Amino acid sequence: MDIANLIQTILIYALPVLFAITVHEAAHGYVAHHYGDNTAHRLGRITLNPLKHIDPIGTIAMPLVLYFLTSGAFLFGYAKPVPVNFGKLRNPKKDMIWVALAGPAANFVQALLWGVLLYLLIGANINERFFLQMCRAGLTVNVVMFAFNLFPLPPLDGGRILVGLLPYRQAVAVSRVEPWGFIIVMLLITTHVLDTFWLAPVKAITDFVLGLMLSPLAFLLN
Repeated sequence: MDIANLIQTILIYALPVLFAITVHEAAHGYVAHHYGDNTAHRLGRITLNPLKHIDPIGTIAMPLVLYFLTSGAFLFGYAKPVPVNFGKLRNPKKDMIWVALAGPAANFVQALLWGVLLYLLIGANINERFFLQMCRAGLTVNVVMFAFNLFPLPPLDGGRILVGLLPYRQAVAVSRVEPWGFIIVMLLITTHVLDTFWLAPVKAITDFVLGLMLSPLAFLLN
């Protein structure tokens, strides 16, 4: 393991990852507060302070251990979830959709902003490799978080969106999967099922959409 390369990789990804998880979780709390649940607000979780959202195991230890064990081939981690009491939402079933969607939406917007910054740096002839790689890392991290969290299985955001969209009986059936959801997701990740049949196509579509949105800027700067 090349320690110098590891340190460089950590420095490149540190800021994009911190922004990605912080804004993602804060967005959940902000939208929940908007729709009537003040749980996250009361606990001080609607904040851009990353220390409030970092999980020592899921955000730091697990990704580092996996990086060493797999030589960077497989990484996985998670932040401290923002607490949401869906029963306190004014219209729980409907509002749950917007609360869940807020996190992935925040990552999509961040990916777009990192893309804008990348084009602006290139357009200004700033060729500092570190900053260009950081912008590309910001794009990658946020697209992956966007795609991963939209997977329709509780407790992921996509699962909560699915529960909110389904009729009551089907919604109850899907919600019962939640206690085993994390285990199922880990199995799908380790067997590459999730990457092949969900992450790869959703990431490809997301990259295409971002490319279209960034194309006017690219045209102006070229």
